[in-house]
Formats: sequence, structure tokens, C-alpha cells
Amino acid sequence: MNANAPLPSGFHRALSSLKAARCRSELHFEEIPAPARLAPFAVALGAEIPPEVLGAGQGGSDGVDLATGRFILLHDPAGSAIWRGDFRVVTFIRAQMDAEMGNDELLGGVAWTWLVEALQDHGAEYRAAGGTATRVLSDSFGTLAERGSTIDIELRASWTPADWQVRNHLEAWADMVCSFAGLPPLPEGVSALPGRRF
Repeated sequence: MNANAPLPSGFHRALSSLKAARCRSELHFEEIPAPARLAPFAVALGAEIPPEVLGAGQGGSDGVDLATGRFILLHDPAGSAIWRGDFRVVTFIRAQMDAEMGNDELLGGVAWTWLVEALQDHGAEYRAAGGTATRVLSDSFGTLAERGSTIDIELRASWTPADWQVRNHLEAWADMVCSFAGLPPLPEGVSALPGRRF
């Protein structure tokens, strides 16, 4: 974000909307540096679900986060023909899968379905959505050999919100990160108990 430029009213309202989001307590957020060249105005949030969310004896003992991600809101007051609007959400999620699910050829389609359903469930209106899902197989050797093989799923996606009211877009994305971590969906007002992944 250009520190010398005044915030446009639409972007200011969007920031207030993001601050009003109510996301699950398992997800830890922090503001991170926003990309400088994608739009005149941007804000970025990093998120993670640490392994201790599962509780003792439930996995995650290698210290690897259950899921991590980035949520970036871009704003160009002049609008963008490519975005088909003046806001754009750009996201990334990565999570380690168990071998059975990670080897499923349908996993990429499932990840995209989670995104679409999360946006629909939160009433987040959008257009011009696109993305890629990637499975990453990693083998470890030498001093890291005890890690064995791991399979990660990565989802990169972007879409154009219908307007500046982006609270429900962040809430939908946060639920997606929880889905990637294998946390079950929760009704509103219910807290999670330590449990199993997938």
C-alpha cells in the first residue's frame, strides 16, 4: 500500500469489513506485508493452524502447522477489466495430507469444491473466480530421513467480490483453511474439542 496516498473510501470500508470478521479460534492471524505491484492498495493476512490444536497424542508432533495460508485484498479505484471490478481477493492455502487422501486423484477438485461451497455458505457474492490446486510429494533424506514422505495440497485462488463488503469472504476462506487442516465444520457458537485429522 502506498503510505503517501490517502485511503479511498471504498478501501477504508473494506478494511473495516475485514476487521469485523468472526473466524474460528483455531486459526491464528497476523498482518503481513502486502504485494506492492499488484494494485495501488492492498492488505495481506497470514494465517496458520498450529499442531497443538489437535491436542496431545493426536498427531502434529513434528511441529508442522496443520495448515497455513495467505488472504490478500487488492483494490484499484480505477477498476480492472481483468478483475471485472475494483477489488480482488487473492488466496493461498497449504496443508499436509495423510497418504490415503493425498494420493486421491480427485483431491484438486475437492479442494476447489471446498472453496466454492465455503463462499456460498457464507453468502459471499463473487465473480471471475479462478485457481489451481497442486499436490506436492516430498521425500526426505539424510538427517531428515525420519520425516519420511509427505504429501501437501496447495490451493491458489482469486476472485472478485461483488462489493467492498468482504467480511464474509474472509470468513469463508478461514473455514476453508480449517477444512484443509482436517478440522470438522462447527455450528456457530460451538467450540472445537481436540480431535483427529481426516
